[in-house]
Amino acid sequence: MNFTLNHKDAHSKARAGTIETDHGIIETPIFMPVGTAATVKTVHQRELKDDIKAQIILGNTYHLYLRPGLEVIKGAGGLHKFNGWDKPILTDSGGYQVYSLADKRKINEEGAKFQSHIDGSYHLFTPENVMDIQRVIGADIIMAFDECTPYPCEYSYATKSLDLTHRWLKRCFDRFNSTEPLYGYSQALFPIVQGSVYKDLREKSAEVIASFNAEGNAIGGLSVGEPHEDMYAMSELVCNILPVSKPRYLMGVGTPVNILENIALGIDMFDCVMPTRNARNGMLFTSQGIINIKNKKWESDFSPLDEYGTSYVDKEYSKAYLRHLFVSDEILGKQIASIHNLAFYVWLVQEARKQILNDNFHNWKVKMVKQVATRL
Repeated sequence: MNFTLNHKDAHSKARAGTIETDHGIIETPIFMPVGTAATVKTVHQRELKDDIKAQIILGNTYHLYLRPGLEVIKGAGGLHKFNGWDKPILTDSGGYQVYSLADKRKINEEGAKFQSHIDGSYHLFTPENVMDIQRVIGADIIMAFDECTPYPCEYSYATKSLDLTHRWLKRCFDRFNSTEPLYGYSQALFPIVQGSVYKDLREKSAEVIASFNAEGNAIGGLSVGEPHEDMYAMSELVCNILPVSKPRYLMGVGTPVNILENIALGIDMFDCVMPTRNARNGMLFTSQGIINIKNKKWESDFSPLDEYGTSYVDKEYSKAYLRHLFVSDEILGKQIASIHNLAFYVWLVQEARKQILNDNFHNWKVKMVKQVATRL
């Protein structure tokens, strides 16, 4: 993997870059649709590529390990061949899922023992076997195994958790460096900055992560319920420490406003389930603001979903028709809304890139933050 920093905005810390992988080029800032179980919910790979214009998608180690299982994925020749996606893939290590199973897991020095949410069976994730699992899955970018601390979190717990994550990180790199990719293309390992919302812990973690000189770096634990002001403060702090020459990935964030504000702080990569999860509940993110398509006010509105939208669904379907699908509980409604939201998110970061390259990002961002946060 190779990262080129193409341009820095003249009036903010926003950056435009290019990540080269063996499965293609990624232009940053980038939003990555989440395909937890080898699929972005309700959306075909063809639509992701041709209409939404996604450049990279996510898979999840925890979910793929449990189902369909490593034997099936390896038999297919890796996740790219299994799901038919020939562009870059990133896999989350499963640390966040283990965090979310707080009542079904135990964490110690060895790793995290947890119960499957599917059948209650017991499993153990260690830094070593999580690297092995991600070798089998075969993503282009893989994540170190960490503990994601909850919010709020006592300082003493955050400190112990951070030290454990750093010890696990060394074991991840030791295993990664002693093994080879399985399918004939390279993989990059990203470490993850943790530390809750404590400035000194975030500084310590960012310095440790930077010392590994990885091909890219991630920032975790900032989409777990903390105030947005704390998220931005921690992002800015960490971006000031992580190397300029490596991409920075803020995990699990977030709303369109969150993304724009964090781009301004120097973040390059984002993922979030929000565009698809909220779409399935009838919430549309548009260039003019947020729409609850189930509201009666849209019943006879025959205008496009977003007059500035880039997806074919924005051109072919009206708000009235999409509302009808949701009121009638038609599955097509969830699909149209998901395609629209993902296309909007991808358009937003692509437009941010254009503005960065033109040294106009700051002024554009101020205007867009107001627009995309408006409830229509």
